[in-house]
Order: sequence, then structure tokens, then C-alpha cells
Amino acid sequence: MLAIFTVLLLMVLYVPFLGTVAFFVLPLPLIFFSASHSIANSLYVLLGAMLLSFLVGGPVALPLGLAFGSLALVMGWGIRNKWDKLRIFLSSTFILLINIVIGFVLSIAFFNINIVEDSLKESKTTYYSLLEQMGQDQDQRIIESLNSSIQLIQTLMPALFLGMAAIGALLIIVINFPILKRLGIPVPVFKPFREWMLPKSILWYYLLVLVVTMIAQPEEGTYLYTAILNVLYVLQTLMAVQGLSFLYFFAHYKGWSKGILVGITIISFPLLYIVRILGIIDLGFNLRERLQRKS
Repeated sequence: MLAIFTVLLLMVLYVPFLGTVAFFVLPLPLIFFSASHSIANSLYVLLGAMLLSFLVGGPVALPLGLAFGSLALVMGWGIRNKWDKLRIFLSSTFILLINIVIGFVLSIAFFNINIVEDSLKESKTTYYSLLEQMGQDQDQRIIESLNSSIQLIQTLMPALFLGMAAIGALLIIVINFPILKRLGIPVPVFKPFREWMLPKSILWYYLLVLVVTMIAQPEEGTYLYTAILNVLYVLQTLMAVQGLSFLYFFAHYKGWSKGILVGITIISFPLLYIVRILGIIDLGFNLRERLQRKS
């Protein structure tokens, strides 16, 4: 398994196009091993993966080995212990989030590289260059709007890191679990998206944060402001997911075709505010149960 992991890691590091594909299946051999061996043996393999990462790619590749090795360990352990897919997803998201934060902190501490700030500065410079090429002046309102957007992104970094971890974990599960199933590993399955339901407590947390925001009115730039904004962003995203899940349920209830489902998904992105409200209503008033009672 370590040999396959090393080959995939080499592809990720040194082969441009295939490396992108290999990136998403990099944890596959380690998941396979962890799902069929004890935790002690899996830890030895994790240490071996980290050592190989260092030998193959140097210090830069070590965080990659740690991230995918620890992720594979958790996924494999979850499969071995018959966890449901949601629990594996949440655990994997947590592990990826920790690795993202560690990588971000270490890049600043040891290499003096702030990937977020550098990317935002580069985007800002590119935008100004485009304005100059088009012969337009740097209007003060445009500059203020751009600076506000950059400030908002920096404030929302914790929530964005969480989003990156969740999307990464979901992609790795979606890509690797079918392969594991073909290899004879019994993997759990998600419920259909139309059956996804958040706990009702999420709605109460959302309402509580809204009330705190209105009462406290935290000053921009404070820790309280940053914390509330990030929690609110995460909860709003969850409400949007709930709303989209209801739309899928309604489409199935009405017997609509998959083409209509694709159209609903595309249209929902520019209308996230409405989708979010729909999610709140569904969670608070049990819209699905009401529809099923009528039928």
C-alpha cells in the first residue's frame, strides 16, 4: 500500500495533469489498509506515509502526507467500525480542517508565507492592471468596494477553511468509496439528498445568533464580530443546503425528471436567499411531513 501511495504522491508533485487526478485518490491505498487492519498497524503505515512524503518531496510534501494519511486513517477506521457515512464525513471534515489550519500556521511561522493575504494582494493587483489596460481610472468607490470585499474574505477565513474541508472530504468520499466497494470493502452509503434533514437544533442556533447579532451589534474588527459572522455564515450555508434538499424532495414528490433537478440546482445558486428561507420553513414547520400527509 505504501508503494502505491508513493507512486500517487510522485504524480501529485511532479506530473501536472495526472497529478490533479491522483490528488483525489491519494488516500485510497491508506483507506483500504486502515479499513482491513488494526489501528496500531494503521498508525505505523501513517508514519511510513509521512516519512515517504518527506523523502520524496522534502519538507513541503510532509504536510500533504500528514493530511491524507490522517484522513485515510479516520475514514478506514470508520469503515472498519461500521460508522454511517455522515459520521465518517463529519470526522473527515474535522481532520481536514485541523490539517488546513496547521498548514496555514506553519507556512506563516516557518516560511513567512501567508497564502490568503498573498492571493488577495495578487488578485487586487491583477484587477487594477485590468482597469489600466481598459483605460479606466481607479474610481474611489470601486477601490473601497474591493477593499471591503477583501476585508470580508479575511474575516470569514475560519468559515471558508471549514467549507474547504467539508468540500474536500465530500469529494474524497464520493470518488474513493465506490472504488473501495469494487475492491471488496463494505462501505456505507449516504441517504438520497432529498432525504437529508438537519437537526432542529440547528434552526434554534441560527435564530439565537441572529438575536445576538441584533442585540450586541458587535463592532467590526472585534473578536466577537468575527466569531458571530463566521458562525452565521456557516449556519446560513446549512440552511441553504436544507432548502435545496427540500427542493429535491419536492421534485421527487412531483415526479419531475432529472433534467428539471439540474435546472433547479443551477437556478438555486443566484437565489440562495430564497432557498435559505425555504430551508428555515422546512426545518421549522415540517413541510415534508405536511406534503406526505396530504398525499
